[in-house]
Amino acid sequence: MGNRQRGFEHVVETARKYDEEGFIPQRATEKSAGYDIKTPIDLEIPPQDYTTFFTNIKAYMQDDEVLKIYIRSSLGFKHGLMLANNVGIIDADYYSNPDNDGNIGIRLYNSSQEKLSFKAGTRICQGIFEKYLTVDQDQTKKSREGGLGSTGR
Repeated sequence: MGNRQRGFEHVVETARKYDEEGFIPQRATEKSAGYDIKTPIDLEIPPQDYTTFFTNIKAYMQDDEVLKIYIRSSLGFKHGLMLANNVGIIDADYYSNPDNDGNIGIRLYNSSQEKLSFKAGTRICQGIFEKYLTVDQDQTKKSREGGLGSTGR
């Protein structure tokens, strides 16, 4: 990875389409912890239902880091929008995996009684990079062989 520490890129398949449209996550303010992640498509989520979309971005980071994905606070608080898995975990070895090039997928749940609609380009989630620790007895030597859910195969 050279001198690169951590960041976001477009997945190869959609890079040309989204380069000009500002979909690389950015922080809203100097002291924001999270990088805002936008939906690249219009979304409609029926009440008490789910929807899934891919962000067309991937994240690179150091081997002892993780990208945690959270719903933006205002969307959860004001509209009852949630991530289906509460917190998304993007491991360092998910980057450029052979199944989907590391494309970060988001599954949302609308816990409200109202249909929720969002236009493409709406900031839906936020990603926060964090260091993590391993235990003294850690002996894992297995490597990722694919994309979403591949470590559970």
